Amino acid sequence: MDFLERITIDPGICHGKPCIRGMRWPVEVIIDMLGSGMSINEILEDHPELERDDILASLNYAKMLVSGRTINEAA
Repeated sequence: MDFLERITIDPGICHGKPCIRGMRWPVEVIIDMLGSGMSINEILEDHPELERDDILASLNYAKMLVSGRTINEAA
């Protein structure tokens, strides 16, 4: 599965920040929850609108950015 398909960038949603599936869930918020020590299961329990693949997509997107790649290079 191409996790990056779950990441959307729309200037009209969250000021154009990368978000999950066009929802108002910025990738940075997902990463912040993981960084605070929440498990994937805890996040999913607290936010049932999210899916496991959304969280994995956020991690993959962060990995791509840290590696210096862009979405165009990942496609």
